[in-house]
Amino acid sequence: MRGLYCRTLALPQPDPGVLRKAQRGDERAFSIIVRAYQVPVFNYVYRLVGDRSLAEDLTQEVFLRVFQGLPRFSLRSKFTTWLFQVTKNRVLDELRANERRPRAVVDIDDIPPLEVLDAPFERLETIDAVWRAVEGLSVDLKLALLLRDIVGLSYNEIADSLEVTLATVKWRIYKAREDVQLALAREGIYLHDAPELEATASPVPAAPAPSGG
Repeated sequence: MRGLYCRTLALPQPDPGVLRKAQRGDERAFSIIVRAYQVPVFNYVYRLVGDRSLAEDLTQEVFLRVFQGLPRFSLRSKFTTWLFQVTKNRVLDELRANERRPRAVVDIDDIPPLEVLDAPFERLETIDAVWRAVEGLSVDLKLALLLRDIVGLSYNEIADSLEVTLATVKWRIYKAREDVQLALAREGIYLHDAPELEATASPVPAAPAPSGG
């Protein structure tokens, strides 16, 4: 099914001057950084936790942690790698906390549908099936797959963000894509010419993240 997936562009790094100002506590500079990255961070978090309100809260908490940690951030490192390392750590904290809480049933119908303009009904059904398959992945596989196919990080950036080896990242992404295609096959859906997940959804804007302080 060609056309279901579209390739995501790699996230650019922030302007070094803006980043240095943000490190010194300049709230205007930090707000520029927030505006540049809040949508990819929110999309990543949302697909991991499956709850819009929670994803908005976690996104704001991520940027608060980023603001607090910026003075210690080394400009020799990639900002996006560090950003998604902070994001991953906050999401894992939340998922672990959820394991200790009474489980709430999340109805798939409560999750907003993916926005695809002029898409035939069959395609919308396929996209919905893809996301159901992604939701069924283990956390480790989902973390790696979404960083690659939704956020657009390189394999090396993902390895740094997840703090695992490059070989582990490649295996997890391969396994995740394989599991997604197997799950789709069980529903009679075959995507032979679309091996990558590559952002099927239009970005869902997050709530404004804190400007720090």
